[in-house]
Amino acid sequence: MRIRDSRRRGRALAAAGLLVVLAAGACSSDGGGTDNTGSAAQPPAVAGGDVAGGAADRDQAAPEKAQPGAGGADLRVDQRAIIYTGTLQVRVDDVERAAREASTAVTAAGGFIGGDQRNSDSADARAELTLRVPAERFTTVLEALTRLGEQERREVRTEDVTEETVDLDARIATQRARVDSARRLLARATSINDLVTLENEVGRREADLASLEAKKRRLDDLTALSTITVTFLGPQAAAVEEDEELGFLAGLRGGWSAFLGTLRVALTVLGAVLPFVVAIGVPVALALALARRRGRRTPPGAPAAPDGPVPSGPPPVPAARSGP
Repeated sequence: MRIRDSRRRGRALAAAGLLVVLAAGACSSDGGGTDNTGSAAQPPAVAGGDVAGGAADRDQAAPEKAQPGAGGADLRVDQRAIIYTGTLQVRVDDVERAAREASTAVTAAGGFIGGDQRNSDSADARAELTLRVPAERFTTVLEALTRLGEQERREVRTEDVTEETVDLDARIATQRARVDSARRLLARATSINDLVTLENEVGRREADLASLEAKKRRLDDLTALSTITVTFLGPQAAAVEEDEELGFLAGLRGGWSAFLGTLRVALTVLGAVLPFVVAIGVPVALALALARRRGRRTPPGAPAAPDGPVPSGPPPVPAARSGP
């Protein structure tokens, strides 16, 4: 009985101890949850506020960037390398006066005249000017030329060479580095063979660098100065047609023109050869005719005459042979 009582007391004490431990754990978990809620719930709110604030800042900054966005896009366009080329045909009352005014307008815009071809014939007066103007004044000069008379034809072409320009810049920088490295090796050369080899290599690399720099200067010139080709026509001058004509009739006219050209060439060759034919062919033809006549008088199959006297009478009959 004592043993059973001791076991019951032990079980009661163990149950009481377990209840105390569970109660303490529950209290600590409740307190921790409250603290965690108070401490952990606050940072997500702050983090969410930061994210929202950052998004709001970006949304507010986006219009500010979009406002100069057009300006930024224009800036990028201005930084691109673009070649402008214009062709203009204007009919004017006085070709010489229009040409002088065009020259004055180009000079005032900071450009120059690259070519000047004029025909002062009153019946077909015309002037063709090749003008080089700064790219930023291209449209202004083009409009000024249009106002000099009546515009009949206008064509503006653009070519973006930004990628080619960037590629040339990179290749030039690389080639300069190669030239510098070759020069350093040449300075440290100790033998004649190394000296000759490195001199040839330096010369080749410098030539490649000069070629790349020349291409870059050409592109810079074309992008910095635009080209305008303007043709001033008098009141009676025929318009300059540059567009190729297509169709059956155009092909027929082209074929007929080619046939006439070929015929003219053939007649020219015949006229050049005819004197030689007359001077050489006539004597040769006479010589051949005389040779044929002589051949007809002496037939080739006639028998030759014998040298001795010809016997007269019938030929002798051979004697009959008698038997044994």
